[in-house]
Amino acid sequence: MATQKCIVKSRPEVGGLSFEDREIPKPGIGEILIRNRATAICGTDSHIYNWDAWSQRRVQLPRIIGHEFAGDVVEVGPGVRHIKVGDFVTGEGHITCGFCRNCRMGQGHVCESWKGIGYDIDGCFREYLCHPEANTVINDKNLDPRVAAIQDPLGNAIHVVFAADCVANRVAVFGLGPVGMLAVAVLKAISAAEIFAVGRKNPYRLDMARRLGAHHVIASNDVDVVQYIKDHTDGKGVDVVLEISGNPKAVQDGLKSLRMGGDLVLIGTSNESSTIDLAGDVVFRSTRIHGVTGRKLWDTWYKMKGLLASGNLDVEPIITHTLPFAEYEKGFALMNSGNCGKVVLTF
Repeated sequence: MATQKCIVKSRPEVGGLSFEDREIPKPGIGEILIRNRATAICGTDSHIYNWDAWSQRRVQLPRIIGHEFAGDVVEVGPGVRHIKVGDFVTGEGHITCGFCRNCRMGQGHVCESWKGIGYDIDGCFREYLCHPEANTVINDKNLDPRVAAIQDPLGNAIHVVFAADCVANRVAVFGLGPVGMLAVAVLKAISAAEIFAVGRKNPYRLDMARRLGAHHVIASNDVDVVQYIKDHTDGKGVDVVLEISGNPKAVQDGLKSLRMGGDLVLIGTSNESSTIDLAGDVVFRSTRIHGVTGRKLWDTWYKMKGLLASGNLDVEPIITHTLPFAEYEKGFALMNSGNCGKVVLTF
C-alpha cells in the first residue's frame, strides 16, 4: 500500500495537528489524482488550528485540512473527459451539487448544499489529492506554483472587487489580511483612481499595502478613519468600500466613509453582531450593500486567469514565506503573528 504524508486536525484543541501517513487514494468516477506542488495556509485553516467557535461547530475530527493547492495530474478516473495526465491544475474548493435552483441559475457559489474541502470533507494538505474534474482549472504551465496555489483567496479578492464598479473610482479596503492585500493588488491592476487601505496598527502589513499600490495607508488604532477619508475626498467619501475584516466597527466606519449612492461590499465575517443605521446610512443615502462569499463559478476564475495573463496583476509580493511542507507548524505560527502575507508550503 503506497502512503503519503498528511496534515490532520486530530485533536479538539489549539494546535491539535498530526503529521500522519495515509493511503494514496485512487480517483473515482469523474475524479483526477493530483500530486501537489504547493499548498497555502488560509485564514480558515488558522481558525481550525486555533479551534475557535466556528471550527467547533463545523469541523468533524479527524480531518485533513487545507483547501489552497496546485499540482500535476498523475492519474484520471473513469469518465474524465477534459483533463489529462500531465496537466498543471488548481481546484475550486467549494464542491457544489449542480442540481439545486442556485446551481442551475449560475449561482453555484451559493449552492444550497455545498461542501468545503478541508473542513466539511478531507482537504489538500497532503502529497496526493483526488479532486472532481468539474472543480478543476488548468493553469498556464509557466505560472509559479506558489501563485497557482493562492488562486482561492485571490478569487475571493477578485469577486469582492468586481461586485461593484471600482475602475477609475475611489475605493477603501477595510482589513489588511491576505485577502485585503490581494484586493489592493487587484485594484491597482484595474486602475482604481485612489486606494485607501485601512488596517490595525501592524507595521508589517501597513507597509505591504503601501508597496502594493495603496495611495493612503491608515492605521485604524491611531486615526479617525472616517474623518481621514472625508478629508481626502473633498468631504464626500469614497465610491466603494470593500469590508474584508468582519469587524463590526469597520462595517460602521465603512458605511460612514461612503459617498451618497456608494457601494459597500462585505466579505469579512465575525462572531459578533453588527449594528448599522439603516435609515441614516443606507436608505436616505441610497447605499448599495453587496454580500460576497467564495468565488463566482466560474466567472471569477476566468477574470482571474485573464488578470494573471495580462501581466498587470502582481501577487508575488504577498507570498512572504515559503516553507517545506513538513514545517507547517512554523507556517501557522507566522499566520497567528500577523507578520506575514500568504504562507505557502511546498513539496
